[in-house]
Amino acid sequence: MSIAPIITFKAGTCEVDSSSKPYKVKPSSRPGYVYLYQEDDLIHFCWRERSAPLDQPELDLVMVPTDGHFLPYDAKNQPNPSAKTNGRIFVLKFLSSSQRYFFWLQSKPQGRNGDPTWFSPRDKKIGEIVDTLLQGEDVDVARELASISNSDNDRRDNDDDETMEDIEDHGDPNDPHGGAGGAGPGATGGDVREEGESAREGGADGARAAAGNVDAATAVRNFLNSLSGGKGSGANQGGEGKFYPMLSDLLTPPVTVPVIQAATEEQVNEMLGFLPPALVIIAQQADGEVGDTEPTPAAVEAAREAMSVGQKRSLLEKVLRSPQFHQSLASLTMAIRDGGLPSIADALSVDVENGGYMRGGQMPLGGGEAVEAFVEGVKKTVQKKLG
Repeated sequence: MSIAPIITFKAGTCEVDSSSKPYKVKPSSRPGYVYLYQEDDLIHFCWRERSAPLDQPELDLVMVPTDGHFLPYDAKNQPNPSAKTNGRIFVLKFLSSSQRYFFWLQSKPQGRNGDPTWFSPRDKKIGEIVDTLLQGEDVDVARELASISNSDNDRRDNDDDETMEDIEDHGDPNDPHGGAGGAGPGATGGDVREEGESAREGGADGARAAAGNVDAATAVRNFLNSLSGGKGSGANQGGEGKFYPMLSDLLTPPVTVPVIQAATEEQVNEMLGFLPPALVIIAQQADGEVGDTEPTPAAVEAAREAMSVGQKRSLLEKVLRSPQFHQSLASLTMAIRDGGLPSIADALSVDVENGGYMRGGQMPLGGGEAVEAFVEGVKKTVQKKLG
């Protein structure tokens, strides 16, 4: 598969040791690149070692527009003043889960005083570019980078790799709102020229799925995270093989909304349980806002009890009509088409024929055949439950 990165920069990965407090974020010394590319209107966020081929990233995340954010970590702005770093740290975090990925810039700091934590204007700009791409928006990368000048603090002549010791993070890595996440590289100038600097169109409008079982959604996301540049082991890929509609084409509002309208109160309550807790809180509260901490089960249950059946139906209908829901269905379809049927069916407890594999082998079904097998598996699973 040919990959044309939208943007590339030098960065290393980090691991979080939460066995004791304060938590330790341990940087890996392996030299690497973070890069983004687009495929089928979706952005891939990737990391690979510099010695690895471009199409064989160690990390390849298929990003649903607006679900991810990439922000710089600034110890000065943290609630615990003792939190400190000795490098430029960034965190990729998600609205749909508490999972995080930490990265540290491996290019030399560009400040004249050698402050290893100083984010140059170029660092910040590249961070803004990455975050904007993750929102599904178009970015003219070459123009944005050309607009940046580090003026008196410019040290772009020194683009050697930096070393970094362990850093301490006194925040909770499982708090989806409490961390920082980040942005651009100091070494991007050379990297962009090396691996492609042309701007490409961002993903379609939309955000994270507003509906879905939390555990199943996490399992599906883990599968998407495991997809690499060499993905596509399914028998049929892309436009090859049997044609079958995407899930977003099958589950349109004229099909799904009448189900909500005809559902019993018990069924409505059951479906409401599949929504992210924060969404239920927002729908029930007058100000439409939630705090920075994950809602407690008691708070979510209280919010559900305070809602009338009509309000619950209205919330479910809004979810089914939202572009976020249909974007997520499209993402799920692409994962199924690209060989993920066995893992996804297992995560969602869907009984698919032959476990999602081709007959007589261990090759996952792909393309339209995989999507059809998934839909038929859902039908069969529901029929079994109904007796």
